[in-house]
Amino acid sequence: MLSNSMGLILADHDRVHLGDLTRLRALAAVPIFGRYRIIDFTLSNMVNSGITNVGVAAMTKYKSLLDHIGTGASWDLDRMNQGLHILPPYINSSYFDRESGDLTGLYEFVIRGKQEYVVICDSNFLIKTDFSGIVSKHVESKADMTILYNQDGDRYGSPTFSLDLQEGVLRDFLVDSLDSGTQKSAIGVLVISRELLLHILSQSMSRGQAEFSIEQLLKMYEQYKICGCEYKGNCLRINSISTYYKSSMALLDPQVRKSFFDLEAPIYTKVKNEAPAYYESGSYVSNAIVSDGCTIYGSVSDSILFRGVRVEKHTNLQNCIIFQDAIIGEGADLHHVILDKNTVVRPGVKLQGQPDYPVVIGKGAIV
Repeated sequence: MLSNSMGLILADHDRVHLGDLTRLRALAAVPIFGRYRIIDFTLSNMVNSGITNVGVAAMTKYKSLLDHIGTGASWDLDRMNQGLHILPPYINSSYFDRESGDLTGLYEFVIRGKQEYVVICDSNFLIKTDFSGIVSKHVESKADMTILYNQDGDRYGSPTFSLDLQEGVLRDFLVDSLDSGTQKSAIGVLVISRELLLHILSQSMSRGQAEFSIEQLLKMYEQYKICGCEYKGNCLRINSISTYYKSSMALLDPQVRKSFFDLEAPIYTKVKNEAPAYYESGSYVSNAIVSDGCTIYGSVSDSILFRGVRVEKHTNLQNCIIFQDAIIGEGADLHHVILDKNTVVRPGVKLQGQPDYPVVIGKGAIV
């Protein structure tokens, strides 16, 4: 258990934009898998690894995120000492910048920590892991930083780099490389000592810099010893609308579900009490994830429905992702569609997307 490590989650990602899905919410707060948010997986991995001091750096559009994580009680992080900390985008009004903010809140969180190491995570991926492995690798290699990577996956928007095969040290850094070659694809998990992170943050603040990311840390590979730790489990990357859609639909595969959900290390989320889903006589549901509170009168196949979705009679949903409290009117026909919260689809409407280009309807829209 990682009693010697603290956690830091970066709720936004400069290179990842999901259109209407992130127009009103941070990337970490984007709903996924019927009842979860992206941040749930990283928070749960940290808690299951024994990390009990976690900071969430939310620079923009953080209202939805704050509403979801609250005090951290759902992850057993509502503690008098340590626990969950929301790091504001700015502390001093003289530093206020609508685009970037400042690093004061982040610096103060790290300097108050008692742990020796910091596990920093982005919010554009889903994995199921115990962070003890990468921390142990970091300590054994005596590296300044250690980055998690794998050998495959959609590299778009993901830092890729080459490793020295003899020393296992980062020697090159490429972003959005079209040549896969022998490059490893970085997963957004990096381990660094608390003292070194404080030094880097202090240097950045003294230069008036207001941005912080794992990518910026990796660019220091000529200055610091950065090693890699290979991850061989299932990794779902979320770098675009297309990869979000594919990652979500991957959950319909029983083997993928099994790799993410087990009783020994559960994925926690904010609990909402809802009535069980209701299936009207004559409705049809096949290979679908249907959450609590849904009402199904029509046909649903190969789709994911969040809480409180209503599907009226003679409606046909195929390969769709429907967010909370959406209403699909009678006779509607939807294929490869993502509907955000509180969306209403009028009776008889037809929407047709493609697996690589799903139709996305924003929050609260009436179609």
